[in-house]
Amino acid sequence: MKPRIPWRKRLLVRLLFTSVLIAVCSVAATAWLAVTTTTSALEEEQGQDLAADNKILAELSGYAADHPDWAGVQGTVRALAAKTGRRIALTTADRTLIADSASHDTPLPPRPAAAVDPLHTDTYTEFGAQLSGIDPRAVGPFRLTASERAELDMIAKKLQYCFDRVAAPTAVQHTPSGRPYLVADEGTDDLLYRKSPCGDGYADPATEMNAALAHPTRTETKALAALTDLARPCLQAKDMDLGGPLSLTYDTTGRNPVSGPFLVTKKKVVQRGTDQSAKNCIADARRTQLEPYVAPAAELFLGIGDQTAPRFDMSRANKAKIVGAAGLVLAVTVAVTAVVAMRLVRPLRALTAAAQQPPELHARAPVRTRDETGLLAEAFNDLTERRERLEEQRRAMVSDIAHELRSPLTNIRGWLEVTRDGLVDPDPALLGSLHEEALVLQRIIDDLQDLAAADAGTLRVHREPVRVADLVDQAAAAHRVAADAAGVTLLTDTDGTAWLDADPVRMRQALGNLVSNAIRHTPADGTVTLSARRAGDDVVLTVTDTGPGIAADDLPHVFERFWRAEKSRSRRTGGSGLGLPIVRHLLAAHDGTAEARSEPGKGAEFTLRLPAAPAPADVS
Repeated sequence: MKPRIPWRKRLLVRLLFTSVLIAVCSVAATAWLAVTTTTSALEEEQGQDLAADNKILAELSGYAADHPDWAGVQGTVRALAAKTGRRIALTTADRTLIADSASHDTPLPPRPAAAVDPLHTDTYTEFGAQLSGIDPRAVGPFRLTASERAELDMIAKKLQYCFDRVAAPTAVQHTPSGRPYLVADEGTDDLLYRKSPCGDGYADPATEMNAALAHPTRTETKALAALTDLARPCLQAKDMDLGGPLSLTYDTTGRNPVSGPFLVTKKKVVQRGTDQSAKNCIADARRTQLEPYVAPAAELFLGIGDQTAPRFDMSRANKAKIVGAAGLVLAVTVAVTAVVAMRLVRPLRALTAAAQQPPELHARAPVRTRDETGLLAEAFNDLTERRERLEEQRRAMVSDIAHELRSPLTNIRGWLEVTRDGLVDPDPALLGSLHEEALVLQRIIDDLQDLAAADAGTLRVHREPVRVADLVDQAAAAHRVAADAAGVTLLTDTDGTAWLDADPVRMRQALGNLVSNAIRHTPADGTVTLSARRAGDDVVLTVTDTGPGIAADDLPHVFERFWRAEKSRSRRTGGSGLGLPIVRHLLAAHDGTAEARSEPGKGAEFTLRLPAAPAPADVS
C-alpha cells in the first residue's frame, strides 16, 4: 500500500502556499510603495500650491499697501491666475465681488483662503508667513519725493565709494518708502567697518554704514509729527506723557520706516514695563494714519472652478479597486502556480511509480524534460542500471565462487571415496595431492575473506617503515622457483633509497599476486620484471611481463572479481579471478592506486603508486 502524503507536506500545496505568500507580500509592498509615493507627490504638490498661494497673498497685500482702493486690481488678479494656474477671487467682508479671474457665473469656493489686510497682516517681512502687524510696504505719508530720494541716493553712493576705498564693498538697497541704506557684501570682514573712516564711529557696522542716512527728510518729519499727534492721546491716557516734546526713533537698517519699540524724550526712555503699551498706541496711530493710503480689507478665495484643491482620499470605490486588483493578482498567481506545479509534480509521480516497482524488474522512469526533474530521472535510471549490473555481478560471483570451490572439493571427495572403498592406497603422493587441494581451498577462502573485509572497511594494515628494495627482493625470491619451473626469467630493478610506510605482509601479498599472475601468463623463455623507483613524492612499483597482453576491451575489467580474459580457462590455467581485485583493495588501504596498461602481443604492465616515506633516523 502506497504511503499517503499529508496535504501540508505535498509539493503542490507548498508551491501554492509559497506563491500566495509571495503574491500577498508583493501586493502589500506595491500598495505601500504606491501610497507612500502618492502621499509624497501630493505633499510636494500641496507644498507647491501653498507656496503659490503665499505668493498670491503677498502680491495682493503689496497691492493693497500701495493703493488706496481695489479699482485696478483686476489686471493683477488675472496675471497672477495665469502665472500660477489658480482661480483667484477677491471679495469684501459681505462677499461682494471685487475681482475674479474666472467668469462671473462661476461660484466661489466654500471658504476664503486668507484675508488681505495690510494694516493687520505682514506678508512681506518673512515669505510664507502671515505675521501680526502692519505690512512694511504700507508707507503712506512716509513715501519720499523724487528729489528727496535723489538726494539720499547721492549720499548713499558717496558712502559706498568710501567703503570701497577701504576694501569694504557694500551694496545700496531701498526701503519701501524709497529711503536708501547700505549693506555689507556677503563674506566681507566686518573689522574693516569697525576701523572705517566712513562712518560716525559706531561699534555696530550696520549702524555705522547707515548713520549718515538716518536723519528724517522733510516728508518724513511731517509724517512723524502727524503720527506723534495721533499717538499722544493714547499715551496720555496711559500716563505716559512725560511733559516733553515726543519724537520717534527711526530704523534705517530694516524694512520698517518707523520703529515702534521705543518712545524717547529729551530726558529718559520710557519705563520698560510700559514698552508694550507704547507699541500698541503707536501701532493704532499708524493704522489710523495709513488707512486713507491703503485698500480696505478683503477676502481672498483660491481654487479651481467651483472646487477646492484636490486632496488624497481613500474612498470606498478606491478601496474596492485595490481589493479587486489584489484579488485578481492572487487568482492569476494561484492559477499559474497550479499549472507549473502540475508540470513539476507529474514527472515526480512517474519517478515515484518507477521506484515502487519490484526490484527484480529494474523499472526505468521516463525522461521528458531537460530540467532538474529530467536530470533526477536520468540519475534514477543510471542508479537502476548500476543496481542491475551489480545484481548480475553478484549472481556471477556466487556462480564463480561455487565453481571455484566445487573443483577442489570434488577432487578431495573423489580421492577420499576411492580410498575408503580400498581401491587406492593412501600413499604419500595421494596425501600430498589432497593437501594441495586443501591449500587451494584455503587460498580461495582467504581471498574472499580479504575482499569481504575490504568491502566492509575493516581490512587492517599494520604500517611500519619498509625498504622498497627489500620488499621487491622478497617477492622475487618467493616466486623464483615457480618462474624457473615455468621457464620464465624473473628480473628485479630497484632504487635502494626508496622507503614506504606500509604493511610489509600486505605489500608482499599484492606484489606476489601480480608476479604470480605475470608468470602464469608469460610463455616459456619470457621475462617478468619487478622494478621500483622514486617519482617525486611517490614510490612506483612495476610488474612487467612479455606475455600475449590484454585486449583493449578487456583492460577496464582486469580488476573486477572472478574476471578472466578467456572464459574457458579453469582456475588452474587462469587463476581464481580474485588476485587483482585484492591488489586494488590493498593499495587503497595504503592510500595508493593500481593501474594496468597493455598492448596485445607486447605484454602487460601493472603499476602500483604509493606515497613515499622518509628513511628512518637510525638508517644511515
